[in-house]
Amino acid sequence: MTKRDVQQGTLALMVLKTLEVLGPLHGFGIARRIEQISGDLLAVNQGTLYPVLLKLEHEGAIASEWGTSDNNRRARFYRLTPAGRRRLRVEAQDWAQTTALMDRFIAVKAEDLT
Repeated sequence: MTKRDVQQGTLALMVLKTLEVLGPLHGFGIARRIEQISGDLLAVNQGTLYPVLLKLEHEGAIASEWGTSDNNRRARFYRLTPAGRRRLRVEAQDWAQTTALMDRFIAVKAEDLT
């Protein structure tokens, strides 16, 4: 199966959830973990990820600091903030409601409407 790009508007939620579950990670680690969690069905483009990380940091949902990666390279590590945890709860709930609504539309048949 071909890897899909992450859908518009979903990457921030995936980043927040990944950091909640796994703790601080550098950008490359976040991208690889999102791909791993998706069962390697998603491809995370670095050119898409880093603007999302900067935006989330600017909004206070994540914070970062410099550290050393597993291969001894200097890397920026991102962590979830309390505001990010609150945002994750709200966005996850909104996403669950949206998918439940879309499931209703996908499953509807003409006889359901008569």
